[in-house]
Amino acid sequence: MIERLVPSASSYSGDIDGLFWLVVVIVGFWYFVTLAMFLYLTWRYRAQEGVAAQYVTGKEPHLKSWITIPHAIIILCDVVLIAGAVRVWYNVKQWMPEDAEAVGIVAQQWAWTFYHAGPDGVLDTPDDIAMIDELHVQEGKTYVFRLSSLDVLHDFSVPAWRLKHDAIPGRVIMGWFEPTKAGEYDIQCAEICGIGHGIMGARVIVETPEKHAAWIESQSQRQVAAR
Repeated sequence: MIERLVPSASSYSGDIDGLFWLVVVIVGFWYFVTLAMFLYLTWRYRAQEGVAAQYVTGKEPHLKSWITIPHAIIILCDVVLIAGAVRVWYNVKQWMPEDAEAVGIVAQQWAWTFYHAGPDGVLDTPDDIAMIDELHVQEGKTYVFRLSSLDVLHDFSVPAWRLKHDAIPGRVIMGWFEPTKAGEYDIQCAEICGIGHGIMGARVIVETPEKHAAWIESQSQRQVAAR
């Protein structure tokens, strides 16, 4: 269902969607069980003529079991949720791939600047390619990014990748992604960053290896011609 609303286009977007549904199913199940029990008890023990009310202290063993048993089951469900969350968090946020190409992402009010490696495949060299509000990456290739902000707190968010990272002034935030489907996807700032926050959008263009190589070549030739 999530994929029908927001495309799933990265290597770990399925893991995050799976964790989301795990939370929905477990929490949703207990929500409806609780709601059904609440409505049943409200109806079953409603005020009736000729029936005296009972005084319950909450210490009766046969009543306490209605609390302790569901409590124990819910704790077990919490353990399952925490284990799933830690696994996904480690894979997405803690683990960093080796030998991945780097891209630079700089946020500012109210635009994104993306730095791509040039023909040498190495960032922070003279042939780097800088683009405003347009990130170009290759389908099926793993990237690490260096995210920073020039002014205030921003948030780099690509919904189709299930990627979201704060950009904090004075810090360089590291992360990674692997796009799996060619196409164009939205980039958003997910942190209110001033009056122009609503227009701080950009696009990520995921290209096939051939198209991406052609794009790098065309941008490199344009840089040479501009010198």
